[in-house]
Amino acid sequence: MQYQAPPWLPGGHAQTIWPALFARRFDGPPPTFRRERWATPDGDFLDVEFLVDETGTRGSAAGTSARSATGAPDTVHAPGPIAPAPDAAERPLLVVFHGLEGGIDSQYVQAFAGVARQRGWAFAMPYFRGCSGEINLAPRAYHSGDFEEIGWILARLRATHRGPMIAAGVSLGGNALLRWAQEAGESAAGTVRAVCSICSPLDLTAAGHAIGKGFNGLVYTPMFLRTMMPKALLKLQQHPGLFDGDRLRRVRNLYEFDNIFTGPLHGFRDVDDYWLRASAKPHLARIRVPALVLNARNDPFVPARSLPAQGQVGAFVTLWQPRDGGHVGFPSGRPPGHVRTMPERVTDWFAARL
Repeated sequence: MQYQAPPWLPGGHAQTIWPALFARRFDGPPPTFRRERWATPDGDFLDVEFLVDETGTRGSAAGTSARSATGAPDTVHAPGPIAPAPDAAERPLLVVFHGLEGGIDSQYVQAFAGVARQRGWAFAMPYFRGCSGEINLAPRAYHSGDFEEIGWILARLRATHRGPMIAAGVSLGGNALLRWAQEAGESAAGTVRAVCSICSPLDLTAAGHAIGKGFNGLVYTPMFLRTMMPKALLKLQQHPGLFDGDRLRRVRNLYEFDNIFTGPLHGFRDVDDYWLRASAKPHLARIRVPALVLNARNDPFVPARSLPAQGQVGAFVTLWQPRDGGHVGFPSGRPPGHVRTMPERVTDWFAARL
């Protein structure tokens, strides 16, 4: 990917923060979505947002409602995915997995939805558990290596969509998506035509330590903990004794949070075991479906020294590592700029493989 940040927005931090807060995300009116609630095999639920096109393709079922990306959520408690109209079922379906504490209002989700709308593609964004505005029920949340959840979601979407399917994951969601592709091996091609990870911490140990230091620890770590901590404590109310609440209340960084909460709740011994076993970088050569791995080399969350080299990834993996971009920023244009460049380049790459 050939990309150069605009001169008025230099540096990885500026290219991360400004696009998330101020840059334009799409052309035309805000994308409109409808939400479906799916029951999971373990007695829990997760929510999925579907892009509604101008004809209301995904919002035509009785009793459902639609909303814009900037509107208040109107959750639809559907027993399962509603089959798309025949014309929509043949179109490419772009599935985007969000990052840590992300969701439908994340700038990259709206940008991808806007680009999908321009291309005439269907679009879906599954929420990881607990991220849709309502705490989930099971004694678990989500994590960077949650390939079983990714596989279950993609299989369910594949069962109701006849057209080709492609999947992108951003940050945490991209690492989990690559872990699914690695575990699925050759069978992944029966579900998706191609996958893409964007600004993902493929070496979780390197990224996890980086986000706790210096400016990162002062700005980004508190931002994430501001929503993660209350949700974890709600989980403790649901399931008393699940973890040590007093220890969690003293947490000051993501290492400590993952050591007390994320790792043990999802079957890992501790944070070091979690970060090691959940990282996608050591297994990239196992991927057997076209995979694009995009990382800016000035990403504040992902040290450039931790990025994979071409000799580590295998024939199915394409590496894009531009100098600029920040963490899921890639701003372009005059102030306030826009964030469409990265989704446009990624969907160009996908389109060549449909």
